[in-house]
Amino acid sequence: MEPVQLLDPDGRLTPDPRWPLEITPDLCRDLYRRMVLARRFDDEALALQRQGELGLWLQSRGQEAAQVGSVTALRPDDHVFPSYREQAAALCRGITPEELLVQWRGNAHSGWDPAAYRFHVYTLVLAAQLPQATGYAMGVQRDGADEIVAVYFGDGASSQGEASEALNWAASAGVPLLFFCQNNQWAISTPTSTQMRAPLHQRAAGFGLDAHLVDGNDVLAVHAVTAGVAEQIRAGGGPALIEATTYRMGGHSTSDDPGRYRSDSELDSWRARDPIARMEILLDREGWIDEAGRAALRLESDDLAAETRRVCRAIPKGEFSALFGTVLTSEPPHLTDQRQRHTALVASYLD
Repeated sequence: MEPVQLLDPDGRLTPDPRWPLEITPDLCRDLYRRMVLARRFDDEALALQRQGELGLWLQSRGQEAAQVGSVTALRPDDHVFPSYREQAAALCRGITPEELLVQWRGNAHSGWDPAAYRFHVYTLVLAAQLPQATGYAMGVQRDGADEIVAVYFGDGASSQGEASEALNWAASAGVPLLFFCQNNQWAISTPTSTQMRAPLHQRAAGFGLDAHLVDGNDVLAVHAVTAGVAEQIRAGGGPALIEATTYRMGGHSTSDDPGRYRSDSELDSWRARDPIARMEILLDREGWIDEAGRAALRLESDDLAAETRRVCRAIPKGEFSALFGTVLTSEPPHLTDQRQRHTALVASYLD
């Protein structure tokens, strides 16, 4: 199966009659703006981690089209389950920089209310969100609600047992669930070629899901395929999977050195397929963006960067002493000892 592509790396439109999409200047400018802002936020978060302001950060650089194209094709009331690097999708849902950073600042398990944004909290345990999303979709099915559930995961997560369980159960129960895999070619340091012998979309079809393959660096193709598949699910077509082929430009996280396991030539080949660059070429060629529009976007990006730095440094210190009282109904001696040692440690810190 060849991946669906509507916009090639050289910025040329290649319509696909199977996935009709009204490609308008407004749509292209909107998707471009969202990707540019997501990357600027991502860059600022990386810089903040390197300055010691965040404990860890997982970049989405290179995967903006997969996230922006898909989440904007869903309805606002569709519930989304992310993994841990879906900040581009989160920003599209209205989640703020502060809400995204507080977890990585070490102050809370999550910074936002999932019900308010219809966007679940980040899941750091690999593939744990897949059975959770399946269960939520079973609830939607039983409620008879006019909504679907979408769950993001990576190619590495597809090797976990939870992935097979979720794919099988979703297909067996016929739940309204869209599995969206961002295949970024690397499961930390393990390449896809080593990790699996059959592509994920083929494996999903084996479970009985409607499966699709799309160029994950083509925001228009991702948007068109996601919109079409989402409506098919909403109409009672059962669960489906979209595999978006993309690339993780940075390391797995800020504690990873990708230079130890992948070549510069590989990175360069994927930079030539950068999702933001190809949309920029299209906008230039068609005359759909002018210098005033560019200047406005640069200003908006700068404002977002400044706001990201400000809110990160303003996040108050976390108070974790109360957590000890929520573990067990009665506090055993070893937990009392841990609580007392934690209190003494905090008291020893200099302001």
